[in-house]
Amino acid sequence: MNAVLWVMQALLALLFLFAGGMKLVLPIAEMTKDIALPGLFLRFIGVAEVLGGLGLVLPGLTGIRTGLTPLAAAGLVIIMIGAVAVSFAAGGVVSALFPLLVGVALVFVAYQRARVTPHRASPHSSPLSS
Repeated sequence: MNAVLWVMQALLALLFLFAGGMKLVLPIAEMTKDIALPGLFLRFIGVAEVLGGLGLVLPGLTGIRTGLTPLAAAGLVIIMIGAVAVSFAAGGVVSALFPLLVGVALVFVAYQRARVTPHRASPHSSPLSS
């Protein structure tokens, strides 16, 4: 189960690093042409996504503050709740499915890392060890 969680965390981290990075480098006018949200708010979400993506993997890799991984996942769930609402309002049920599935995956990671398979606190343990 630990290996499955690591794969999920890595894929989710890549998704959020990419999505957040794009919100940080794209011009505000380009981001706000399809979404009726303030540009600075989108930049804030980008920062939160990048930090959350890093929080999904760095604590487990370093063995430092491993309890931050479920908190990062829970924080990203909050962002995904907003993404589901905005996607649903803009495009209906079909466009809201992807952020909903990502949110469900984040809930799974948060629960598993908090209760079932927490990271080991030792920096010398391998991230893929059971």
